[in-house]
Amino acid sequence: MLRIALQSKGRLNEQSLELLESIGIKMDDPKRKFLTKAKNFDIEGLLVRDDDIPQIVSSGTAALGIVGLNEVAEREAEVYIVCKLGFGGCRISLAIPKSENYEGLSWFEGKRIATSYPVILAKFLKENGIKAKIEVITGSVEIAPAAGIADAIFDIVSSGSTLVSNGLKEVERVFESEAVLIANKEMSEEDKEVLDEIVFRIDSYKTSKGKKYLLMNLPESALEEAIKILPAMRSPTLLPLASKGWYSLHSVVDESSLWDKVRALKAIGAEGILVIDLDKIIL
Repeated sequence: MLRIALQSKGRLNEQSLELLESIGIKMDDPKRKFLTKAKNFDIEGLLVRDDDIPQIVSSGTAALGIVGLNEVAEREAEVYIVCKLGFGGCRISLAIPKSENYEGLSWFEGKRIATSYPVILAKFLKENGIKAKIEVITGSVEIAPAAGIADAIFDIVSSGSTLVSNGLKEVERVFESEAVLIANKEMSEEDKEVLDEIVFRIDSYKTSKGKKYLLMNLPESALEEAIKILPAMRSPTLLPLASKGWYSLHSVVDESSLWDKVRALKAIGAEGILVIDLDKIIL
């Protein structure tokens, strides 16, 4: 049975379980166990700390893992990054007291920087020729300047509100992260077959995100213009209606452009427009 390492708690835990359930893999009572099996798929989940997942997958204790790309980079884990998953987005940034005048990276020369990500930070400083002292902190990094522990911080930023509340400002975005699916580099052929099925399902799920299915009735005279408005994955579907000279047109559109297209379709005579949520798209 293939094993996948998942974060034991927090936002990434919830989003990982939601992703698995959306592709037909529902874990059995994942909140009460460190090891849980799927009800309808040959896979079990190992619930652990996020910073342990890269090593667990690298060692082969789990064949797969869902974890932040930042943890993979920080642990320098020997794993295969299968795909990005589109959630858990954040960045790791350099921040300094808001009272400081910042004119560039040279500000950090000779400074003390507090962080929980010393490997990523050290690499960035080396690439930019900056010599600074790295203070490794595993707790609340953002309090370091106020406590006199460091002059600046290098930490995860989501909304930036935590920085503001601690009198800091973000000055350099260094590392962009999101949840990724990682795999052991020496997986068995049997596990690779299961992975292929999981990736196939994830791709179908990701393809459907941000898209809507449109159905409408159109007079025959408006079909050519409607097809220009609605270029589908191959081409829109047309079905003749019982009323002579009328057709039903079906298509998939990006949600971001939905209302502009609906307005344009109504302008050429579209009626009875239905907008339907999509669950999966199999290409």
